[in-house]
Amino acid sequence: MSTRERILEVAADLVARSANGDVSVRAVCEAAGVGAPALYRNFGDKEGLLSAVVDQGFDTYLATKKHHSPRADPVEDLRDGWDSHVDFALRNPNRYRLMNSPAMRTPPGAALESHRILERDLGRAAARGGLRLTPELAAQVVMSANVGVALMLVSRPSTFTDPSTSRRVRDAVHAAVLAPEGTGPGTASADDSPDESDGADSADRTQVASAAARLGALLHRSPSSVLSTTEAALMTEWLNRLSNTP
Repeated sequence: MSTRERILEVAADLVARSANGDVSVRAVCEAAGVGAPALYRNFGDKEGLLSAVVDQGFDTYLATKKHHSPRADPVEDLRDGWDSHVDFALRNPNRYRLMNSPAMRTPPGAALESHRILERDLGRAAARGGLRLTPELAAQVVMSANVGVALMLVSRPSTFTDPSTSRRVRDAVHAAVLAPEGTGPGTASADDSPDESDGADSADRTQVASAAARLGALLHRSPSSVLSTTEAALMTEWLNRLSNTP
């Protein structure tokens, strides 16, 4: 094991075992059996060391995502993705808080890759007519809620004591971004019930949003050669507006 790897391993362990997730350069150097110059030479400063700990944390988290092959039903992958995210946070509370600290302004590549995996699963749902929003906007909604719940669970365990909290929030968020069953392509319009016009209008809007998200996902997957670059950009703008407008 190189000096850099030993320092990083020790720092990650101290972060995990500390009361508040913080460590001192002196404590890391003593535990790793190196002098401060070695730490500064490998990481620049304490912030650089903690950034490396964050990068390692995201790499570990991403490995849990890559371990699972996509299922036939993308909604199952979305549920499992949410639950595995929260499970990782609960098993690594100090590192998770550090990974999502406002001080870490530049997300590492692994964090961006995990977001792309979420967008991929949402894109698969959209291609089946199962999404109310574009995959990009839906991913922002889901990820912000997922991180928020996980941070509350690890930061305020004495307040957030109900084990069903994460599942309840997950299901509510998914209900907001996923199209209800029976609103996909080929579904009959609800306007056949004139006495329920408000419900019909809502159902129609859901179908329009779902259809637009589906067409956008399909075009993204297999760009049409019929449209010019300008036309394709305009089509994407229209579809995004139909999908994402509240």
